[in-house]
Amino acid sequence: MNAPEIKGYCPGALRPMMSGDGLVVRIRPYNGRLSRVQTKGIAALSLRYGNGIIDLSSRANVQLRGVTPDTHAPLIDALRDLSLIDPSEAVESRRNIIVTPFGETPAAAHALTDALGQPHAPALPHKFGFAIDTGPKPVLQTAPADIRLERDLKGELILVADGMSTGKPVAVENCISEALALANWFMDTRSTHNRMAKLLGDGATLPDGFNTARQTQTYAPVPGPTPQGMIAGMAFGQVTAAAFATLGDIRLTPWRMILMEGCEHAPQHDSLITDPTDPLLRITACTGAPDCAQALNQTRALARHLAPHLKPSQTLHISGCAKGCAHPKAAPLTLTATGNGFDLVKQGRAGDTPAASNLTQNDIIKALSHAP
Repeated sequence: MNAPEIKGYCPGALRPMMSGDGLVVRIRPYNGRLSRVQTKGIAALSLRYGNGIIDLSSRANVQLRGVTPDTHAPLIDALRDLSLIDPSEAVESRRNIIVTPFGETPAAAHALTDALGQPHAPALPHKFGFAIDTGPKPVLQTAPADIRLERDLKGELILVADGMSTGKPVAVENCISEALALANWFMDTRSTHNRMAKLLGDGATLPDGFNTARQTQTYAPVPGPTPQGMIAGMAFGQVTAAAFATLGDIRLTPWRMILMEGCEHAPQHDSLITDPTDPLLRITACTGAPDCAQALNQTRALARHLAPHLKPSQTLHISGCAKGCAHPKAAPLTLTATGNGFDLVKQGRAGDTPAASNLTQNDIIKALSHAP
Protein backbone atom coordinates (compact mmCIF):
# COMPACT_ATOMS: atom_id res chain seq x y z
CA MET A 1 0.00 0.00 0.00
CA ASN A 2 1.41 3.38 -1.00
CA ALA A 3 1.94 5.92 1.74
CA PRO A 4 -0.30 9.01 1.43
CA GLU A 5 1.28 12.08 -0.08
CA ILE A 6 2.09 14.76 2.51
CA LYS A 7 1.42 18.16 0.95
CA GLY A 8 2.97 20.10 3.84
CA TYR A 9 0.50 22.97 3.65
CA CYS A 10 -3.19 23.70 4.02
CA PRO A 11 -5.13 24.92 1.00
CA GLY A 12 -5.88 28.60 0.63
CA ALA A 13 -7.84 30.65 -1.83
CA LEU A 14 -4.76 31.94 -3.63
CA ARG A 15 -3.02 28.58 -3.27
CA PRO A 16 -5.74 25.93 -3.61
CA MET A 17 -5.15 22.20 -3.34
CA MET A 18 -6.16 19.59 -5.90
CA SER A 19 -8.38 16.82 -4.60
CA GLY A 20 -10.36 14.01 -6.18
CA ASP A 21 -13.30 16.30 -6.98
CA GLY A 22 -11.28 19.28 -8.16
CA LEU A 23 -9.55 22.19 -6.46
CA VAL A 24 -10.27 22.88 -2.80
CA VAL A 25 -10.40 26.66 -2.31
CA ARG A 26 -10.18 27.65 1.36
CA ILE A 27 -11.59 31.05 2.34
CA ARG A 28 -10.30 32.53 5.59
CA PRO A 29 -13.04 34.90 6.81
CA TYR A 30 -11.69 37.98 8.51
CA ASN A 31 -12.16 37.84 12.29
CA GLY A 32 -14.14 34.63 11.98
CA ARG A 33 -17.26 36.27 10.60
CA LEU A 34 -19.24 36.46 7.39
CA SER A 35 -21.94 39.00 6.63
CA ARG A 36 -25.26 38.01 5.08
CA VAL A 37 -24.04 39.41 1.74
CA GLN A 38 -20.84 37.36 1.95
CA THR A 39 -22.68 34.19 2.96
CA LYS A 40 -25.07 34.44 0.03
CA GLY A 41 -22.22 35.40 -2.27
CA ILE A 42 -20.12 32.37 -1.30
CA ALA A 43 -23.11 30.08 -1.85
CA ALA A 44 -23.73 31.52 -5.31
CA LEU A 45 -20.04 31.23 -6.24
CA SER A 46 -19.96 27.63 -5.03
CA LEU A 47 -22.72 26.80 -7.49
CA ARG A 48 -21.25 28.86 -10.33
CA TYR A 49 -17.59 27.88 -10.08
CA GLY A 50 -17.59 24.72 -7.93
CA ASN A 51 -19.81 21.73 -7.28
CA GLY A 52 -22.19 23.32 -4.77
CA ILE A 53 -20.56 21.67 -1.75
CA ILE A 54 -19.10 23.81 1.06
CA ASP A 55 -16.91 22.55 3.90
CA LEU A 56 -16.21 24.04 7.32
CA SER A 57 -12.67 23.31 8.46
CA SER A 58 -11.27 22.68 11.93
CA ARG A 59 -9.58 26.10 11.62
CA ALA A 60 -12.92 27.91 11.29
CA ASN A 61 -12.51 28.41 7.55
CA VAL A 62 -14.85 27.82 4.60
CA GLN A 63 -13.87 25.60 1.68
CA LEU A 64 -15.38 25.52 -1.79
CA ARG A 65 -15.03 22.19 -3.59
CA GLY A 66 -15.06 21.13 -7.22
CA VAL A 67 -13.34 24.24 -8.57
CA THR A 68 -11.41 23.72 -11.82
CA PRO A 69 -8.19 25.41 -12.97
CA ASP A 70 -10.29 27.34 -15.52
CA THR A 71 -12.80 28.59 -12.95
CA HIS A 72 -10.28 29.41 -10.23
CA ALA A 73 -9.26 32.87 -11.52
CA PRO A 74 -12.82 34.24 -11.98
CA LEU A 75 -13.72 32.77 -8.57
CA ILE A 76 -10.87 34.69 -6.92
CA ASP A 77 -11.97 37.91 -8.64
CA ALA A 78 -15.50 37.41 -7.32
CA LEU A 79 -14.27 36.61 -3.80
CA ARG A 80 -12.10 39.72 -3.91
CA ASP A 81 -15.23 41.75 -4.67
CA LEU A 82 -16.69 40.27 -1.47
CA SER A 83 -13.58 41.42 0.51
CA LEU A 84 -12.53 37.84 1.23
CA ILE A 85 -9.11 37.68 -0.44
CA ASP A 86 -5.74 38.62 1.06
CA PRO A 87 -3.37 40.93 -0.83
CA SER A 88 -0.90 38.10 -1.47
CA GLU A 89 -0.38 34.39 -1.00
CA ALA A 90 2.28 35.12 1.64
CA VAL A 91 -0.16 37.14 3.76
CA GLU A 92 -2.87 34.51 3.29
CA SER A 93 -0.57 31.74 4.51
CA ARG A 94 0.31 33.70 7.69
CA ARG A 95 -3.25 34.73 8.56
CA ASN A 96 -4.24 31.59 10.44
CA ILE A 97 -6.38 33.12 13.19
CA ILE A 98 -9.26 31.48 15.07
CA VAL A 99 -11.47 33.93 16.97
CA THR A 100 -13.91 33.14 19.76
CA PRO A 101 -17.45 33.29 18.36
CA PHE A 102 -18.87 34.66 21.59
CA GLY A 103 -19.13 38.35 22.41
CA GLU A 104 -17.95 41.17 20.20
CA THR A 105 -14.94 40.63 17.95
CA PRO A 106 -11.92 41.35 20.18
CA ALA A 107 -9.81 44.32 19.14
CA ALA A 108 -6.84 41.94 19.31
CA ALA A 109 -8.23 40.02 16.33
CA HIS A 110 -8.24 43.14 14.15
CA ALA A 111 -4.79 44.14 15.37
CA LEU A 112 -3.31 40.69 14.76
CA THR A 113 -4.77 40.59 11.25
CA ASP A 114 -3.13 43.93 10.49
CA ALA A 115 0.20 42.86 12.02
CA LEU A 116 0.40 39.61 10.05
CA GLY A 117 -0.25 41.55 6.85
CA GLN A 118 2.85 43.71 7.28
CA PRO A 119 5.95 43.01 5.13
CA HIS A 120 8.13 42.42 8.21
CA ALA A 121 5.77 39.84 9.75
CA PRO A 122 7.47 36.49 10.45
CA ALA A 123 7.30 33.96 7.59
CA LEU A 124 5.64 31.31 9.74
CA PRO A 125 5.08 27.68 8.65
CA HIS A 126 1.85 27.19 6.72
CA LYS A 127 0.01 25.36 9.50
CA PHE A 128 1.19 27.62 12.34
CA GLY A 129 -1.73 29.56 13.81
CA PHE A 130 -3.16 31.85 16.48
CA ALA A 131 -6.25 31.69 18.71
CA ILE A 132 -7.92 34.81 20.11
CA ASP A 133 -9.83 33.24 23.00
CA THR A 134 -10.32 36.26 25.22
CA GLY A 135 -13.80 35.69 26.63
CA PRO A 136 -14.27 35.13 30.37
CA LYS A 137 -13.83 31.37 29.89
CA PRO A 138 -11.72 29.64 27.23
CA VAL A 139 -13.60 27.88 24.43
CA LEU A 140 -10.84 27.28 21.85
CA GLN A 141 -8.32 25.15 23.76
CA THR A 142 -9.13 22.07 21.65
CA ALA A 143 -8.77 24.04 18.40
CA PRO A 144 -5.48 23.93 16.45
CA ALA A 145 -3.36 26.94 17.36
CA ASP A 146 0.26 27.56 18.35
CA ILE A 147 -0.01 30.94 20.08
CA ARG A 148 -3.05 31.79 22.18
CA LEU A 149 -4.48 34.81 23.95
CA GLU A 150 -6.66 33.77 26.90
CA ARG A 151 -7.77 34.88 30.36
CA ASP A 152 -6.06 33.53 33.46
CA LEU A 153 -7.83 32.43 36.64
CA LYS A 154 -8.20 36.06 37.71
CA GLY A 155 -9.59 37.16 34.37
CA GLU A 156 -6.38 38.87 33.25
CA LEU A 157 -5.02 38.57 29.73
CA ILE A 158 -2.24 36.02 29.18
CA LEU A 159 -0.20 34.84 26.22
CA VAL A 160 0.07 31.04 25.95
CA ALA A 161 2.42 28.90 23.90
CA ASP A 162 0.51 25.79 22.82
CA GLY A 163 1.32 22.75 24.89
CA MET A 164 1.96 24.70 28.11
CA SER A 165 -0.26 24.92 31.19
CA THR A 166 0.99 28.42 32.00
CA GLY A 167 1.22 31.71 30.13
CA LYS A 168 2.68 35.20 30.26
CA PRO A 169 0.65 38.16 31.57
CA VAL A 170 0.21 40.81 28.86
CA ALA A 171 -1.69 44.08 28.58
CA VAL A 172 -4.29 44.86 25.94
CA GLU A 173 -2.05 47.50 24.41
CA ASN A 174 0.95 45.21 23.95
CA CYS A 175 -0.61 41.73 23.55
CA ILE A 176 -0.10 41.62 19.78
CA SER A 177 3.50 42.78 19.90
CA GLU A 178 4.10 40.12 22.57
CA ALA A 179 2.40 37.47 20.39
CA LEU A 180 4.62 38.42 17.45
CA ALA A 181 7.68 38.37 19.69
CA LEU A 182 6.77 34.80 20.66
CA ALA A 183 6.29 33.95 16.98
CA ASN A 184 9.73 35.36 16.19
CA TRP A 185 11.21 33.37 19.09
CA PHE A 186 9.67 30.25 17.57
CA MET A 187 11.21 31.03 14.18
CA ASP A 188 14.63 31.61 15.75
CA THR A 189 14.43 28.38 17.78
CA ARG A 190 12.48 25.91 15.69
CA SER A 191 15.13 24.23 13.51
CA THR A 192 12.92 21.82 11.53
CA HIS A 193 9.86 22.08 13.79
CA ASN A 194 6.65 23.50 12.34
CA ARG A 195 4.42 23.52 15.43
CA MET A 196 4.88 25.10 18.86
CA ALA A 197 3.77 22.15 21.01
CA LYS A 198 6.17 19.78 19.27
CA LEU A 199 9.06 22.21 19.69
CA LEU A 200 8.37 22.60 23.42
CA GLY A 201 7.73 18.88 23.82
CA ASP A 202 11.18 18.21 22.39
CA GLY A 203 12.80 20.31 25.09
CA ALA A 204 12.87 23.94 23.94
CA THR A 205 12.62 26.45 26.82
CA LEU A 206 10.40 29.51 26.54
CA PRO A 207 11.69 32.99 27.38
CA ASP A 208 11.12 34.24 30.93
CA GLY A 209 7.67 35.23 32.14
CA PHE A 210 5.49 32.29 31.04
CA ASN A 211 4.58 31.09 34.53
CA THR A 212 0.97 32.19 35.16
CA ALA A 213 -1.55 29.35 35.40
CA ARG A 214 -4.11 29.26 32.62
CA GLN A 215 -7.73 28.15 32.93
CA THR A 216 -8.82 24.69 31.84
CA GLN A 217 -11.61 24.66 29.28
CA THR A 218 -14.91 23.21 30.44
CA TYR A 219 -17.03 24.45 27.51
CA ALA A 220 -18.34 21.67 25.24
CA PRO A 221 -19.79 23.00 21.96
CA VAL A 222 -23.26 21.71 21.06
CA PRO A 223 -26.07 23.00 18.85
CA GLY A 224 -28.51 25.31 20.57
CA PRO A 225 -29.19 28.91 21.57
CA THR A 226 -26.53 31.30 22.86
CA PRO A 227 -26.75 34.98 23.79
CA GLN A 228 -25.27 35.78 20.36
CA GLY A 229 -27.58 33.54 18.31
CA MET A 230 -28.23 29.94 17.38
CA ILE A 231 -25.47 27.36 16.92
CA ALA A 232 -26.08 24.60 14.38
CA GLY A 233 -23.87 21.67 13.54
CA MET A 234 -23.12 20.17 10.16
CA ALA A 235 -22.45 16.48 9.64
CA PHE A 236 -18.73 16.17 8.92
CA GLY A 237 -18.59 19.95 8.53
CA GLN A 238 -20.22 19.86 5.08
CA VAL A 239 -23.20 21.84 3.84
CA THR A 240 -24.92 22.44 0.51
CA ALA A 241 -24.72 25.85 -1.10
CA ALA A 242 -28.53 26.10 -0.90
CA ALA A 243 -28.44 25.69 2.89
CA PHE A 244 -25.42 27.98 3.29
CA ALA A 245 -27.25 30.78 1.47
CA THR A 246 -29.95 30.85 4.18
CA LEU A 247 -27.63 31.29 7.18
CA GLY A 248 -27.45 35.10 7.25
CA ASP A 249 -24.75 36.79 9.33
CA ILE A 250 -22.62 34.03 10.79
CA ARG A 251 -19.64 33.42 13.03
CA LEU A 252 -17.38 30.51 12.15
CA THR A 253 -16.13 28.03 14.74
CA PRO A 254 -13.43 25.31 14.72
CA TRP A 255 -16.05 22.74 15.80
CA ARG A 256 -17.59 22.39 12.33
CA MET A 257 -20.54 24.38 13.63
CA ILE A 258 -21.75 27.86 12.80
CA LEU A 259 -23.30 30.55 14.99
CA MET A 260 -26.13 32.42 13.24
CA GLU A 261 -26.15 35.92 14.71
CA GLY A 262 -29.43 37.07 16.22
CA CYS A 263 -31.18 33.86 15.12
CA GLU A 264 -33.58 32.10 17.47
CA HIS A 265 -34.43 29.15 15.21
CA ALA A 266 -32.09 27.47 12.73
CA PRO A 267 -33.32 27.07 9.14
CA GLN A 268 -34.65 23.61 8.38
CA HIS A 269 -32.17 21.88 6.09
CA ASP A 270 -30.91 18.33 5.95
CA SER A 271 -27.38 19.79 6.08
CA LEU A 272 -27.93 21.35 9.52
CA ILE A 273 -27.91 19.51 12.85
CA THR A 274 -29.90 21.17 15.63
CA ASP A 275 -30.30 18.18 17.98
CA PRO A 276 -27.40 18.21 20.48
CA THR A 277 -27.77 14.43 20.95
CA ASP A 278 -27.35 13.57 17.26
CA PRO A 279 -24.56 10.93 17.14
CA LEU A 280 -23.21 12.40 13.89
CA LEU A 281 -21.85 15.25 16.01
CA ARG A 282 -19.51 12.74 17.66
CA ILE A 283 -18.06 11.44 14.40
CA THR A 284 -15.27 13.23 12.56
CA ALA A 285 -14.82 11.98 9.01
CA CYS A 286 -12.69 13.36 6.20
CA THR A 287 -13.95 13.64 2.63
CA GLY A 288 -12.81 10.13 1.80
CA ALA A 289 -12.94 8.39 -1.56
CA PRO A 290 -13.59 9.25 -4.32
CA ASP A 291 -13.49 13.00 -3.60
CA CYS A 292 -10.01 12.78 -2.06
CA ALA A 293 -7.30 11.24 -4.23
CA GLN A 294 -5.41 10.11 -1.10
CA ALA A 295 -8.32 8.17 0.39
CA LEU A 296 -8.40 4.38 0.17
CA ASN A 297 -12.09 3.99 0.99
CA GLN A 298 -15.32 5.87 1.54
CA THR A 299 -15.65 7.41 4.97
CA ARG A 300 -18.86 9.38 5.31
CA ALA A 301 -21.20 6.68 4.06
CA LEU A 302 -19.63 4.39 6.66
CA ALA A 303 -20.04 7.09 9.31
CA ARG A 304 -23.76 7.34 8.67
CA HIS A 305 -24.10 3.56 8.98
CA LEU A 306 -22.13 3.52 12.22
CA ALA A 307 -23.80 6.53 13.88
CA PRO A 308 -26.80 4.61 15.31
CA HIS A 309 -24.40 2.09 16.83
CA LEU A 310 -22.28 4.68 18.64
CA LYS A 311 -22.68 4.73 22.41
CA PRO A 312 -23.45 8.13 23.99
CA SER A 313 -20.00 8.08 25.57
CA GLN A 314 -18.13 7.32 22.35
CA THR A 315 -16.50 9.63 19.81
CA LEU A 316 -15.10 8.34 16.54
CA HIS A 317 -12.66 9.54 13.90
CA ILE A 318 -12.83 7.98 10.43
CA SER A 319 -9.92 8.70 8.12
CA GLY A 320 -9.55 7.81 4.46
CA CYS A 321 -5.79 7.42 4.85
CA ALA A 322 -3.05 7.43 7.47
CA LYS A 323 -2.65 11.23 7.42
CA GLY A 324 -5.75 11.85 9.51
CA CYS A 325 -6.34 15.35 8.10
CA ALA A 326 -9.78 15.78 9.67
CA HIS A 327 -8.47 15.07 13.19
CA PRO A 328 -4.65 15.16 13.42
CA LYS A 329 -4.63 14.60 17.18
CA ALA A 330 -5.20 11.33 19.00
CA ALA A 331 -8.81 10.17 19.36
CA PRO A 332 -10.38 7.53 21.60
CA LEU A 333 -11.37 5.50 18.53
CA THR A 334 -10.03 5.95 15.01
CA LEU A 335 -10.84 4.00 11.87
CA THR A 336 -8.21 4.28 9.13
CA ALA A 337 -9.03 3.10 5.62
CA THR A 338 -6.80 0.48 4.05
CA GLY A 339 -6.98 -1.37 0.77
CA ASN A 340 -8.80 -4.18 2.60
CA GLY A 341 -11.22 -2.43 4.94
CA PHE A 342 -10.41 -0.35 8.01
CA ASP A 343 -7.86 -0.50 10.81
CA LEU A 344 -9.04 0.32 14.34
CA VAL A 345 -6.73 2.50 16.44
CA LYS A 346 -7.49 3.04 20.11
CA GLN A 347 -6.34 6.23 21.84
CA GLY A 348 -4.23 7.25 18.89
CA ARG A 349 -3.91 8.90 15.49
CA ALA A 350 -4.87 7.58 12.09
CA GLY A 351 -1.33 6.45 11.32
CA ASP A 352 -0.65 4.73 14.65
CA THR A 353 -0.38 0.98 15.21
CA PRO A 354 -3.89 -0.52 15.06
CA ALA A 355 -5.50 -2.75 17.63
CA ALA A 356 -7.29 -4.59 14.81
CA SER A 357 -6.88 -4.58 11.04
CA ASN A 358 -8.89 -4.95 7.83
CA LEU A 359 -12.26 -4.72 9.54
CA THR A 360 -15.53 -4.88 7.66
CA GLN A 361 -18.54 -2.75 8.58
CA ASN A 362 -19.99 -5.59 10.67
CA ASP A 363 -16.63 -6.08 12.37
CA ILE A 364 -16.57 -2.40 13.29
CA ILE A 365 -20.10 -2.47 14.74
CA LYS A 366 -19.09 -5.41 16.90
CA ALA A 367 -15.91 -3.61 18.00
CA LEU A 368 -17.88 -0.48 18.94
CA SER A 369 -20.20 -2.55 21.11
CA HIS A 370 -17.23 -3.84 23.12
CA ALA A 371 -15.35 -0.52 23.32
CA PRO A 372 -15.90 1.80 26.30
